[in-house]
Amino acid sequence: MLMQTTVQNVSHGAGRRAPIELPIAPHPLTDAFDLMGASMPFTRNAEIYGEKEPAEYLYKVISGTVRTYKVLTDGRRQIGAFYLPGDIFGFETDADHAFSAEAITNTKVLVIKRSAVTALAARDYSVAEQLLSLTAHELTRAQNHIMLLIKTAQERVAGFLLEMLDRVQGRNEVDLPMSRQDIADYLGLTIETVSRTLTHLEHCAAIALPTSRRILLRDPAALRQLNS
Repeated sequence: MLMQTTVQNVSHGAGRRAPIELPIAPHPLTDAFDLMGASMPFTRNAEIYGEKEPAEYLYKVISGTVRTYKVLTDGRRQIGAFYLPGDIFGFETDADHAFSAEAITNTKVLVIKRSAVTALAARDYSVAEQLLSLTAHELTRAQNHIMLLIKTAQERVAGFLLEMLDRVQGRNEVDLPMSRQDIADYLGLTIETVSRTLTHLEHCAAIALPTSRRILLRDPAALRQLNS
């Protein structure tokens, strides 16, 4: 990956700037996955790991999308998180997985032994620091999800759209790989409520719905005010 910066061009006229490209510093934990991880493909809806199975591995999404979920005692499904390309998942506080993980679409992940990452972190401070940062990020994400579930249906849907917007880095158009049922199970709503809320936001000109999976956020500020 490259980043672009500028330097003063002193050979052909003072004051002119010419772009050059410098390499971005590598991410040690990502490097560990790339060097030590095994690539594994999963077809749509295939299980990656199950609830209560030993948490022996960590996973990095290369392509596709992953959902983690738990089936409640009454048969309802609660989705805990969605993971997009570049995301690392499988972090657990205990020895076993608290949620199951499935591929939403055809997905490829890198798999690495949890013990190998722990051993590497013990030798490399930068890996340990980034591992701690990722763990803290997962905790923050879980806390934000809990807070989202106590809001109104409109606030929950608005918050979800803003979350997805942040994860696609600034574009106002979001292509959702997950279904309306996935969104409903993530937000603790019925699929009818999600569809009705999206239609209401469209009528309010906060969003546009070119297709069932593509959402244009026409007024992100209005959504943020609604979600505050």
